[in-house]
Amino acid sequence: MIWRTVLLFLSYWILAAHFLRYDGIFPTAIVASIPLLIIIRHRMVVYLLQAGLLVAVIAVWIPTTINIAQFRISMGDPWLRMSLIMSGVMLFNLITIWSMSTFYKK
Repeated sequence: MIWRTVLLFLSYWILAAHFLRYDGIFPTAIVASIPLLIIIRHRMVVYLLQAGLLVAVIAVWIPTTINIAQFRISMGDPWLRMSLIMSGVMLFNLITIWSMSTFYKK
């Protein structure tokens, strides 16, 4: 269970760092503290945390990857390494979602 909690915190902290990149201190603080909800030992909390990470992949990481790739391609800069890194971030989030599915299983 500890490794799942570590994955959860890392996923949300990486998302918080992304918001910090755009000087969003308030959203960063909120996103960084969301994993603390895991203290509430209820299955619905796990579902909400999983949904939050899925929304992050769809609404944050995919558009960010596309935007950065388009910018790099238009500037003639290499973009493949960035795409691989961002794909790794998205995969990490999806693995976290999957691992959380049995968090409070009895």
